[in-house]
Amino acid sequence: MLFNPPTLANKTVHLTAASGVFVRSRGLGFSFSSSLAGRMKSLGTELHSLFNPVRRAAPGWLSARPPVKFSKSQNRVLGTGRSFDLSDSATAPGWLSVAESESFSPDGYHLPVLANEVQEMMAAGSGKYIIDGTLGGGGHSELFLKSGATVLGVDRDPEALAYAGSRLAGFVPRFSTYQANFSEISEHPGIAAGELADGLLLDLGVSSRQLDSAQRGFSFMREGPLDMRMGPNAKMTASELVNTWSEGEILRILREYGEEPRARRIAAAIVERRATNPLCTTTELAACIEKAIGRSGKTHPATRSFQAIRMVINEELESLASVLSSAAKILKPGGRLLIITFHSLEDREVKRYLRLHSQPYIDDPTWPQARPNPNRIFRLLSKKAIAPSAQETSTNPRARSAKLRVAQFLGNESHAA
Repeated sequence: MLFNPPTLANKTVHLTAASGVFVRSRGLGFSFSSSLAGRMKSLGTELHSLFNPVRRAAPGWLSARPPVKFSKSQNRVLGTGRSFDLSDSATAPGWLSVAESESFSPDGYHLPVLANEVQEMMAAGSGKYIIDGTLGGGGHSELFLKSGATVLGVDRDPEALAYAGSRLAGFVPRFSTYQANFSEISEHPGIAAGELADGLLLDLGVSSRQLDSAQRGFSFMREGPLDMRMGPNAKMTASELVNTWSEGEILRILREYGEEPRARRIAAAIVERRATNPLCTTTELAACIEKAIGRSGKTHPATRSFQAIRMVINEELESLASVLSSAAKILKPGGRLLIITFHSLEDREVKRYLRLHSQPYIDDPTWPQARPNPNRIFRLLSKKAIAPSAQETSTNPRARSAKLRVAQFLGNESHAA
């Protein structure tokens, strides 16, 4: 996901956050409402419901949408994010070029996952400065703005910035946008100058809007070009990967990023197929994979492979590692870090990082006693991941695999406390 630095107001800015610069302010506190605290558990994933999550028959995040047009003319971008025009589609096929016959529901675009849980755990309010690192349609940002907070919406996707910027224009000047990968948040001029945040939200993965647009090439459910770029500055397209990478490289990413048990057969099939005709569309790649390994059950056989290719194209795990390591440059002491993940690879990385940086003490069999953790800069506000309620998963299939982890930044010197 690491790509060229963001373009701000038609000018590229290269800034690095000053090391050790923090604004000492009152922390956000450590409290829960009785409704949330009562549902905390010491083991397993916390379910904000008395019932088990409802299993839905429809796989993935896709669902039928009412016919509401998404206008390409909605290109108002607020704050420091650059504007864009239809010429972008020439260099990034599929961008801002949705066919007129395609329609999308605004509600579907900005329907926020785990909305109640995020709102409660972020504790946004008047005087608070919140960064929504994955703006998307602006659903979470809208919740923060309605609470009175000032919000910076960050996204690499110019289409998302245009949509959310137009929809939330009524909250200006408390709302502004910044076109960048969330791994580059620390390079924002305000952050680099020491204007640190009270909260940072990351809602990882591909958005429903991106999935639903055939031209973006994320889904095998609709025919479209093999693109899969979340932003126009990604280094390559999915087409380039499947048609030029070696069989060994394709095998590796299918195993590592897709955890695909039949990766060898799929990689061989892709290489054999492209020797005759290049793979150009999502449906061609999906059909190639299905022919190679067959189909059984409700899950499409190409699901893991599409996930793996998308994650590589957008450098998603690399971007996640980068923003986690830079959180200390973004948050005030007392600031809250909220991360929503949708699959095990992301959640595993977040869990490992927060565990390393939140344990008060570390121990070793060779030591006479445990020692203070020199890497401790966070305190967990929820020991386990928070899962959506059964009610939410019944109305929003995308939320089924969501997990929310929450931590409070203590400061770089917190291990001495």
